[in-house]
Amino acid sequence: MTNWVHIPILANEIADLILTRPNGIYIDGTLGLGGHTKLFLSRLSPQARIIGFDKDEEALAIAKERVSDPRLTTVHASYTQAPEFLQQADISGVDGALFDLGLSSYQLDNPIRGFSLLRDGPLDMRFDLSASLTAQDIVNEWGLADLERILVDYGEEHNAHAIAMAIMAARRQNRICTTFQLKNIVEEVVHGRGKIHPATQTFQALRIAVNDELGNVEKITGLLDKILKSGGRAAILTFHSLEDRLVKNRFKELVQTHHWKLINKHVIVPSYDEIRQNSRARSAKLRVIEKC
Repeated sequence: MTNWVHIPILANEIADLILTRPNGIYIDGTLGLGGHTKLFLSRLSPQARIIGFDKDEEALAIAKERVSDPRLTTVHASYTQAPEFLQQADISGVDGALFDLGLSSYQLDNPIRGFSLLRDGPLDMRFDLSASLTAQDIVNEWGLADLERILVDYGEEHNAHAIAMAIMAARRQNRICTTFQLKNIVEEVVHGRGKIHPATQTFQALRIAVNDELGNVEKITGLLDKILKSGGRAAILTFHSLEDRLVKNRFKELVQTHHWKLINKHVIVPSYDEIRQNSRARSAKLRVIEKC
């Protein structure tokens, strides 16, 4: 068994809200290490089925080992490809779907993946290792305007211009290849430490750009009608304000069509006890919608 620690966030709350049929078909749109799915299967009947999507082939392999249940079908693909998979499998719609937009502990804690500024490793940040664009490509090859744009748009970074300029200057001396190289560049620009490390927003911006995360959230909220059957529910778990704002606004638009209803009118957040046990839960926000 692979020894990655993984604690699924708001797992019981999500299960309570989307597992409306014990023998239904469900989607875990970001299977990760299978934490949510393992709990879901413990609540479902032997006839139920879960289809787990993930762009990270290594995470899929770990999830299959950890869950080890014939009711789980794993798919190495983005959750945005769910409608095509369902059509090919002759499934007209599912009873519920979870889209957990956070990084798994496996990705964060593995320095080789390049997501964490706490561990030195190659500046990669790809969810799908077969994808071509890496964070290293962006910091070494993109122009000043594009660097500044993603730092503002995806990182909400107030020092975007200064950081982009520092990246441009540093790469003229040596190629920026590692997470610590980038972290040190940002630290030279943004002095002092608040509640978060000064490079946190830069790393977030690069990760979002590499994986087109906001584009994928836009796509999936537009595809829910093709994924869910009538009465089916979609839960989206976000971890920063950009994603949550996008989901909130899109759900509002869907409700206005009168073909959808919100299950929780107010966003659901982890309890104090859950955050105390798992600090990575502190920024999580859950929204659930039902197809009428």
